[in-house]
Amino acid sequence: MNVKNRLLSTIHGCLLVAVLTSMSSIVLAQQAGAPPPPSVSTVNVVPTSIPLSYEYAARISAFRQTEVRARVSGILLKRNFIEGAEVKAGDVLFLIDPAPYEAALGQAEAVLKQAQAQLNQGLREEKRNISLFDQNVGSEKSRDDAISTRELAEASVASAQAQVQTAKLNLSYTKVTAPIDGITSLEQVSEGSLISTDSSLLTSITQLDPVYVNFSFSDSEAREIRHLVDLKKAKSPDLTLRVKLTFGDGSTYDHEGLVDFTSATVDVNTGTIQARAVVDNPERQLIPGQFVRATVSGVTADAAIVIPEVALMQSPQGQFVYTVGKDGKAKINSVTLGQKVGSNWIVTSGLTAGEQLITEGVIKVRPGSPVQATAAAAAIEPSAAKDENKVVAN
Repeated sequence: MNVKNRLLSTIHGCLLVAVLTSMSSIVLAQQAGAPPPPSVSTVNVVPTSIPLSYEYAARISAFRQTEVRARVSGILLKRNFIEGAEVKAGDVLFLIDPAPYEAALGQAEAVLKQAQAQLNQGLREEKRNISLFDQNVGSEKSRDDAISTRELAEASVASAQAQVQTAKLNLSYTKVTAPIDGITSLEQVSEGSLISTDSSLLTSITQLDPVYVNFSFSDSEAREIRHLVDLKKAKSPDLTLRVKLTFGDGSTYDHEGLVDFTSATVDVNTGTIQARAVVDNPERQLIPGQFVRATVSGVTADAAIVIPEVALMQSPQGQFVYTVGKDGKAKINSVTLGQKVGSNWIVTSGLTAGEQLITEGVIKVRPGSPVQATAAAAAIEPSAAKDENKVVAN
């Protein structure tokens, strides 16, 4: 019986050695045929300053637009401008029949002369009565009456002078002048018509140099831009936001503008904040009502971490990138993104300076697996991103 047990033990031991030898051969064979770590390219994460710009749909409006109306009633005798032509402030545009107002001025001047004559008479009477009273010849009542007569005459003269001034103004208003420089519209009332001061629109004038460019920020963009502007103004108090215009055919406008207004409230209908820029328009290329694209620049994101879009991955848990740890193995970094600048993204959290970001060969990487990292030619430089820093907003 002992011999039998020893025989069985020997057989089991041989089988175990055979199995272990077979498994070792399989492992060695697998190791001999295992692929090498994937080759990837990496860049060193370096914070940098990135100039930002924001693009919006915008619309042109006139810098100033005014209606030209008659200030006195009468017959419209003449129009002195060509419809659609440019006029200067002070140019006489229309002439209203001045005859009734010339007559009214003559009558007012005659009343003034009469009042002046009465004042002169009152002055003489006052002087005479005061002299008689001083000589104890005239009565006190006569002196007081003379003084009162002179004061009433002075009031009459002042009233007559005001009437003369009013008559002169009404006569001057028969020449309807341009209140501003600009382009005239069509004539609204033809020559020979009777016009009144309460309803007669004669023409409109639109000032086209400069013009306004109207667009809207989202509330989040407005907060970000104001934050960046405040940081920049701490270093440069004269900071202003610049605006460059692009036409529908892709061509750019030669003159840059400056943002001169941003609303303090959010539009409840659109959820946006209105903004406006002033742009010179000497060649009249910009027309009120015209749609353009406005690119707003002048702010910089300091110490920003920027990554190329090819390095960005997406999972059900969110966006992430791969970095290479000190042990040479790939590591997942969940990231929060800011703005897209061209083909790159600003990372607001998830990456720190000095980490090695995998930019090429990402598709072959597995978390926790070793990689063969090769440094890329250079990290993203501000100059490289300078032409790709546009943030588009609808």
